[in-house]
Order: sequence, then structure tokens, then C-alpha cells
Amino acid sequence: MNRKIIALSSLALSLAVVMPVFAQTSTSTTTNASNISAAIACVGTAVSAREVAIDAAMTTHAGAITAAYTARATALSSAYSQTSASGVRTAVRAAWKTFNASVRSAAKDWKTAQRAAWSTFRTAAKACHPTTGISDSGNSGAEVSGQ
Repeated sequence: MNRKIIALSSLALSLAVVMPVFAQTSTSTTTNASNISAAIACVGTAVSAREVAIDAAMTTHAGAITAAYTARATALSSAYSQTSASGVRTAVRAAWKTFNASVRSAAKDWKTAQRAAWSTFRTAAKACHPTTGISDSGNSGAEVSGQ
């Protein structure tokens, strides 16, 4: 009889010690899942902001390239309306020089905007405290170069 009482007391004591551990593990798992969900949402917001910035930069870049081609076409048309060979040569060189400078400037502006978007994203994503595998920063090299 004493053995039964001791055994039941030991079992009750063991359960009293183990049950809070199980409860704590369950709460910890729920907290971890909640933290992971919050980190995913936070990184998702940072990705969205990055993509909006990159889209705007690419639109600006495309507009600058289009303007460079349009200006070159106009300048070359004007160059070939010259009446002397030296006048044509001078105007053609100027048209191409201006075109190349415009394209280089557009590429530089694109790269600056692209780097800024990625830098802002990395800062925002880091503040989210993501676990590994949530961010897509490893894909930054897949961006268009901007000529």
C-alpha cells in the first residue's frame, strides 16, 4: 500500500515537473511560428518597396534611352542635310558623341538607382530579423546591367 502511494506521489510529482515544460514548448513553438510569419510579412513589404523603386528606375532608364535614340535620329537627319562632306562628318561625329554620352549617363543613373533600391531593401530586410531562406538577396546579380 505504501508502495502504491509512493509510486502515485512520484508520478504526480513527475507530471507536475514535466507538464510546465510541455506547456512552455508549446508556447515557444507558437511564438516561433508567429515570429516567422511576422518576419516573412516584413521581408515581403521590403521586397515590394524594392520592386517599386526598381520599376520606376527602369522606366526612367528606358525613357532616357528612347530620348537618346530620338535625339540621335534628329541630329543625323540634320547632319545629312548638310551640303558639304566636312559639314556632314562634323555633324555625324557630334550626333554620335552626344548619343554615347546620353546612353552612358542613362546607364550610370540606372545603376545608381538600382544600387539604392537594393541597399534600402537590405537595410529594411535586415531589420525584419528574418531566418535564413526568407530573403531573395542572392538574386541581385540577375538584374539588367543597364548597358
